[in-house]
Amino acid sequence: MSSIEPFHVMDILARARQLESQGRHIVHMEVGEPDFVTLPGIVDAGRQALADGKVHYTPATGLVELREAISAWYLREYDEVVPMERIVVTPGASGALQLALGVTVNPGDGVLIADPGYPCNRHMVAMYGAEIHGIPVDETSNFQLNLDLIRQHWQSNSRAVMLASPSNPTGTLIEPAELGRICDFVKQQQGVVIVDEIYHGLIYQGDVISAVGAGDNVIVINSFSKYFGMTGWRLGWLVAPYELINPIDRLAQNIFLAPATPSQYAALVALSESLKPALDERRNQFQQRRDYLLPAIRELGFETPCKPQGAFYLYARSTALAGDSMALCRDLLEQAGVAITPGVDFGNNHSNDFVRFAYTTGMDELKTGVSAIRQYLS
Repeated sequence: MSSIEPFHVMDILARARQLESQGRHIVHMEVGEPDFVTLPGIVDAGRQALADGKVHYTPATGLVELREAISAWYLREYDEVVPMERIVVTPGASGALQLALGVTVNPGDGVLIADPGYPCNRHMVAMYGAEIHGIPVDETSNFQLNLDLIRQHWQSNSRAVMLASPSNPTGTLIEPAELGRICDFVKQQQGVVIVDEIYHGLIYQGDVISAVGAGDNVIVINSFSKYFGMTGWRLGWLVAPYELINPIDRLAQNIFLAPATPSQYAALVALSESLKPALDERRNQFQQRRDYLLPAIRELGFETPCKPQGAFYLYARSTALAGDSMALCRDLLEQAGVAITPGVDFGNNHSNDFVRFAYTTGMDELKTGVSAIRQYLS
């Protein structure tokens, strides 16, 4: 447990709530959660499931109907044939990460991850007793791992590579051809690639493919939280090679027993074609926010070397404004009423030189926040 660190952003959020309770107005750009509430059609389906008494355990791998619906979604969205038998429904993408690592790594195995990257990755690797091999990435690689970096850092005990496209905290993508090269190399080393695709659906530019067709050594993780706007419903899924499904099933039975039943029935509606226009309109609003906030923070002096292609984050170098990004975040909250995330949450690679902005609040609030930061800096 000593290696499991808290999210520093939660301290920022707790202080923000305290200030709000005192009557302060706080602009929230810290937490990576869409501000949109779940669409009414999805909520109605969850209510109906409760009314109909659909509250009992499902199989540990999830409702067959939902696994079939996810399979149909891959065919519709990516023209990829993914048999239902390769799909496991999980309690959020976090549950999928636990299962993916649990069936692929042993104590002492090495897992390659990008630094900066999603903090839970390194903590879950540590939870299984494996070794974290954090690889520093920057604008020269679009803040992503690539084949050259993986080759350089592959060691005798390396077992898995964890990728995210789009990534948190940078919102950048891995080019499809590069993704294929990485998966091929790792397969040659008899390793596994775990690809986080939870921000798919929230991609604004670049080629959009899923890694589900990248090889039989690839596990893909996705979620109903981001694009589908169902964060609190706690539902995700993974796609794995056939030989891993039985171990994943057994592990899921012992850790979770099953995903939440009403959430699964609600997710059936989330995947329906009828809701796609409304979900895509929300994506368009996120893109509009990105297109406003990116030049605005650059004008304020935050250096954002890579334009995010997806998700809803801006990862910005703050050294021109402050030598300590954690202190800057605290000052912006206390004095400007703007909450952002310190880079230290995302790794050790010059993390105190960066901050993350989440454009998960409305345009009016973003403009208020930019104005407040400008006034603070002046």
